[in-house]
Amino acid sequence: MRWRLVLAWLLVGSAGPVWAGQLVVRVSDTGGHAVGDAIVTLVPAASAASTGAPVPAPQTHYVDQRDETFIPYVQVVRPGDKVVFRNSDGTRHHVYSFSPAKAFEFMLKPGTSSPPLVLDNPGLIAVGCNIHDHMIAYLLVSPEQAQVTPPQGQVVFAHLPPGRYTVKVWHPQLRPGETQPNAVETVAGEGDTQQAAFTLSLMPDPRGFADREHLDY
Repeated sequence: MRWRLVLAWLLVGSAGPVWAGQLVVRVSDTGGHAVGDAIVTLVPAASAASTGAPVPAPQTHYVDQRDETFIPYVQVVRPGDKVVFRNSDGTRHHVYSFSPAKAFEFMLKPGTSSPPLVLDNPGLIAVGCNIHDHMIAYLLVSPEQAQVTPPQGQVVFAHLPPGRYTVKVWHPQLRPGETQPNAVETVAGEGDTQQAAFTLSLMPDPRGFADREHLDY
């Protein structure tokens, strides 16, 4: 009986290194400045070991509208998650999307919120306001590991099994026609930290141009 306990302990201990690798991804612009609001997606190749991690329970995310701005600008959710749009402004907003992953529209009076909207199809959802043209946001519905870079421009994918991973980077201000940056990185195993750096050529932020015609709508 004792040898079985020892064997079980050894098997548990031997599983540790599989979870120990990590990948650090940095995103900057052509001027060398850190880039926030970039979506970094990690896709494991067939050679990567299975994590065996349980699928997270569906969550509810929020997109606020303050000072005629969607907050956050970019957000990552998983299929099956829900999103609620809140209007914290003193003016009405007409939130909508024609995206294939999810089409919808909500007319929101000041201080109100939309009903929870289930995001069941993977894909990128561009969100706008039919009253204020400068308002825009993006929701990426992804079953893969994905993170949004903070203002410091860096994200860390931890507890990665050893194997090869394709790293993809997207930003709403990428120039039209530009190929989405990607790279293949290999995580060796226990204690291994890999670094990946991407430089993006970005257009100016379009959200600063207010639609003055409808400011008092």
